[in-house]
Amino acid sequence: MSDAAHLLIPFASCGQAGCVQARRTLRLPMLDKLLTRLKPAAVDEGDEHMLSMPHERVLAREHGLTAQDGRTPWAAWHVLQAARDPGRDAWAWVTPCHWQVGQDHIAMTHPRRLELTVGESQALLAAMQPYFEQDGIALEYDAPTRWLARGAVFDGFASASLDRVIGHEIGSWLPQGDQGRTVRRLQQEMQMLLYTHEVYDKRTHRGLPPVNSFWVSGTGSLPAATRAPTKSALQVEESLRDAALLQDWGAWVSCWQRVDGHECTRLLERLDRGEHVALTLCGERSARTFAGTGGGMFGKIAAALKPRHAAGVLDSL
Repeated sequence: MSDAAHLLIPFASCGQAGCVQARRTLRLPMLDKLLTRLKPAAVDEGDEHMLSMPHERVLAREHGLTAQDGRTPWAAWHVLQAARDPGRDAWAWVTPCHWQVGQDHIAMTHPRRLELTVGESQALLAAMQPYFEQDGIALEYDAPTRWLARGAVFDGFASASLDRVIGHEIGSWLPQGDQGRTVRRLQQEMQMLLYTHEVYDKRTHRGLPPVNSFWVSGTGSLPAATRAPTKSALQVEESLRDAALLQDWGAWVSCWQRVDGHECTRLLERLDRGEHVALTLCGERSARTFAGTGGGMFGKIAAALKPRHAAGVLDSL
């Protein structure tokens, strides 16, 4: 997209009861003004059962990574961004994580709650590496809660993104098919290995959730013609993400109010200068893009006669 300014806001809304209640108290005057003056430009319709989140689908198109649901090669894209050649290999993210086991379900804990150190992460990776290698998967360290994996098993592999799974019951998101069986078997094997690893006991002693499994996401290989990313007009506002995934709706409201007072105000200022701007709001199901130019005084008056309120737009996401 060639907009002079394009603001993308993931987790602008969701359907969880806490978020629905929080939205009733939410006042976003700058967003109201923006939505009133901009026109609907694009809609990405989906549902909460898709493997990829709406903001991930928008970002994939922005980078020319359009793919089937759950098959956007984000890990390979990261390798390319790091000025490395991912080749034609299939890559994936492997996230060490904590699965909270209940009586009748297993839920994914936010990786941030692990407070995993570099040393702990590298020790766990070293212990798990030989098992992955037996299945033709090469593991390498990237960050405490994110490793890179490379292997043929990830070619055409459909995976649910972390943003889709965190805080939810994982049963319906586990990988399927023959490739999924390989990953599920590895998850079972690693659960036994991790339970006996010294890092498990040390973390438990410190009152921290132990690493007891891993999650695969961002799978696939890059198309041959893919080039390293260039500067984009798209700005991604990330501040709502963790608050939503941690289901801290008070913090989510505070983040929204800050975004309204800063980022939305800046877009309005650019709009007043006659610049072309775009705003994409993303929820659990859909993404909606609004775009336009200033329109002068006549445009402001015309827009004021037909106001569009943020509450209704957020409810639709």
